[in-house]
Amino acid sequence: MSSSTAVPGQSPIAETAPLSLCALEPHVPADRLVAEMVPPPRFDSVRFDTYVPDRNQPSQVEAVEVLSGFATGLGGAHATGSGKRKWFSKKPAAPAAPLGVYLDGGYGVGKTHLLASLWHATPAAPSLKAFGTFVELTNLVGALGFQQTVQTLSGHRLLCIDEFELDDPGDTVLVSSLLSRLVEAGVALAATSNTLPGKLGEGRFAAADFLREIQGLSSHFRPLRIDGEDYRHRGLPEAPAPYSDEQVTEAAYATEGASLDDFPSLLDHLARVHPSRYGALTDGLRAVCLTEVQPVPDQSTALRLVVLADRLYDREVPVLASGVPFDKLFSEEMLNGGYRKKYFRAISRLTALARDAKGLVAQ
Repeated sequence: MSSSTAVPGQSPIAETAPLSLCALEPHVPADRLVAEMVPPPRFDSVRFDTYVPDRNQPSQVEAVEVLSGFATGLGGAHATGSGKRKWFSKKPAAPAAPLGVYLDGGYGVGKTHLLASLWHATPAAPSLKAFGTFVELTNLVGALGFQQTVQTLSGHRLLCIDEFELDDPGDTVLVSSLLSRLVEAGVALAATSNTLPGKLGEGRFAAADFLREIQGLSSHFRPLRIDGEDYRHRGLPEAPAPYSDEQVTEAAYATEGASLDDFPSLLDHLARVHPSRYGALTDGLRAVCLTEVQPVPDQSTALRLVVLADRLYDREVPVLASGVPFDKLFSEEMLNGGYRKKYFRAISRLTALARDAKGLVAQ
């Protein structure tokens, strides 16, 4: 039987009502958190040779060359698993040369593309490489405990941390302590973080902040500057204006695997679901349809929305919305505050997903 019914002059209407994210409360076992520490689906197929450098930015070409060499240099006994400790073996010595690289650059210059390419190019089994955001790493520690996380990741050849965050001192100290233990075990590290667009000297300040916050680990990282403008806006049209509630609702019913929620209710629901489960919340979604989008009311709500935006972007889930445009989600106070980097990232990513959703609306 057909999954949709054709209505003359209208888009096909799905036989079943769209999903509601507010009705989902997924449970995520700790072992899934570890198994899913791989590049997100959006970056499954990226490689160094699929990265297209901006010809006006020599640092992008240099980044590919440096990271390719870094990946090649990570081949060895530990990469095959034969470097794991045996009975009565000595504790592995900390590497003499830097075993880390920090990709320093603004929004949309392809840092995550390059970080995922490094993961793919490193000559080690997938089970010996880990890739996750800073938030996902702190969630892993919360789920497993510090010692178990150290034990779990110490046998890895490479740990890639996307969107390293410096705005939470407690989490920064926690992750710095974790990375210190992993460096002692011979795990190579790679990290990215965003800098605020338009900030004077943003590259220098970002690298300095990063290296200062990780303190004793700074000698294990080589800062690698990547200049350029946000590729999501290079030669692309402006993000579409919000649609009407009726258009969004019709699209949700016409799109198999879509969800439909009013934005205020979704924000309330996110407060009841731990951020470590937001990825599972989006499992199987083909599109997210939101009505009544409005500015977020407070910082805690805004930070939860940032995590959801990251998970949707990772999974390439289009977002169709009515209400205010996504660049009006966060107040001026928020955009000028300590979490501004996260908010600018969320705006950039939601704008890209809104552009992806244009095809869902009947013309």
